[in-house]
Amino acid sequence: MDRIPFQGGNVDDVTTQIGLIWEQTKSPIVVPLLKLLVRICLGMSLMLFLERVYMGVVILLIKIFGRKPEKQYKWEPLKDDLEIGISTYPMVLVQIPMYNEKEVYQLSIGAACGLSWPSDRIIIQVLDDSTDPITKNLVEMECQRWGSKGINIKYEIRDNRNGYKAGALKEGMKHNYVKQCDFVAIFDADFQPEPDFLWRTIPFLVHNHQIALVQARWKFVNADECLMTRMQEMSLDYHFTVEQEVGSSAYAFFGFNGTAGVWRKSAINEAGGWKDRTTVEDMDLAVRASLKGWKFLYVGDLK
Repeated sequence: MDRIPFQGGNVDDVTTQIGLIWEQTKSPIVVPLLKLLVRICLGMSLMLFLERVYMGVVILLIKIFGRKPEKQYKWEPLKDDLEIGISTYPMVLVQIPMYNEKEVYQLSIGAACGLSWPSDRIIIQVLDDSTDPITKNLVEMECQRWGSKGINIKYEIRDNRNGYKAGALKEGMKHNYVKQCDFVAIFDADFQPEPDFLWRTIPFLVHNHQIALVQARWKFVNADECLMTRMQEMSLDYHFTVEQEVGSSAYAFFGFNGTAGVWRKSAINEAGGWKDRTTVEDMDLAVRASLKGWKFLYVGDLK
């Protein structure tokens, strides 16, 4: 076969044309664009620096003057009413969304069932999206065990996992017994609230009708397990002890952490309820509630 000669000149011509186009566009377009991007990055860096300085000053003042949530908002312990008895206490729904949580389901359910609150004024709702039949059976039996002890506990499952956690929380709010509840406490499956958790958070919501959310701080039981868990604890501790503390003390916005918080049910409904359009459903709900004018409170000494 005859070989087709390689036309080297054509390649050189293309390379030359590209070089000419680059030289013609570099100075009037590319360089100014890069300079603009650099200025934007510098501006954003300056904003972040100023934000850190602002938060540092505020947290320092908080530590110096010892400003507590009880000084920001009204807080009084709830007491029995001599005439109507314990019915004066608000109805609380405790939601525990979980998915194949074989290692921790007993701890979380046990801690929720151990919350100190009038027994006929609290409902424990376990939202189990487990796909492992063994785990699902274990969770159901654990709920039945606590139910046999007189705990008002509901075991709820779905035939799909649409929306993941947000979908489970949204579906959980649709049950008829939820209509009687005033507040909703949410705990992920690896959280173990102290027995007095509701006594320390609900009064803020009862006495301050502008508050939609009371957020508690996270505490880690395995922080010293390895270097990675220690680094994660340090990062999240800054988020809680500085960012959220400053946001709450300055009456500014801060996001819901997805767990260890108590919501006013009417605020959730007014904000449009749980949405599964994003994987950060906790922040999504917090933003929508904030835009409706609701306030959030962070209680840093409740872990």
